[in-house]
Amino acid sequence: MRPLILVTNDDGVHSPGLHAAAEAVAHLGDLLIVAPRHQQTAMGRAMPSEADTGIIEMLTVEINGAAHPAYAVHGSPAQAVLHAVLELSPQMPTLCVSGINYGENLGTGVTMSGTVGAAIQATIHGIPALAVSTEADVSIHHMETYVHIAWDAARHFTTQLADIILRRGLPPQTAFLNVNVPASATLETPMRMTTQSLQRYFVTQKGTTGEPRDFAARFRFPYRIEIEKDALEPTSDIYAVAVDHVVSVTPMNVDLTAKGSVNGWLLEG
Repeated sequence: MRPLILVTNDDGVHSPGLHAAAEAVAHLGDLLIVAPRHQQTAMGRAMPSEADTGIIEMLTVEINGAAHPAYAVHGSPAQAVLHAVLELSPQMPTLCVSGINYGENLGTGVTMSGTVGAAIQATIHGIPALAVSTEADVSIHHMETYVHIAWDAARHFTTQLADIILRRGLPPQTAFLNVNVPASATLETPMRMTTQSLQRYFVTQKGTTGEPRDFAARFRFPYRIEIEKDALEPTSDIYAVAVDHVVSVTPMNVDLTAKGSVNGWLLEG
């Protein structure tokens, strides 16, 4: 039986990055494409409840030059995975590929990533997952009008890693891989196993006008990239992508338990 590969994302069902991910793994198994109907960047693993939450539209998208069915879920990336697993899949998917995302997901920013959130949701159901992002300017991270960027390198590494997972499984004690591809990457760019940096990478700012804003008006905090290079961990995802410009592959899990010793902490005076 051919593997069933769930392909999802957080940029929306019409994102070229989603289509690139599907193209990357189409020869490895049967595809189930289930993604948010609209742009859902930075939703993490949120489960919003809106008037249209849970509505599913049946669409077709073009994959490798041919029409392929896709399900567009009104909801978050994690909700798209839920509907895929509990309603739309004829069997438990063998692998979940989340991405390819417009914009890198590095450092502590992974906790707000919808791309990573979808991968985490898959792991909750016991599905190995691969979250893939490519470096992009912050100005296009939230756009529903998709900007053209090159997908060849990210597509290539998605194929390589998906194939390895399907053949050998994930590394020990790993629920999913968080993969980040530099904008400068080529098919020959090395991959590096990395750790998650404890730096923020994306730093939220106050409004840029300097004037008091209208609290009744729609508003999103702007953000920019900031790296403390002197304190940057050399084994980290940020160092790999931003300093050495290689592909970062971070094995991740959902265990957020602090690893330090806390014996007796509650009993201290």
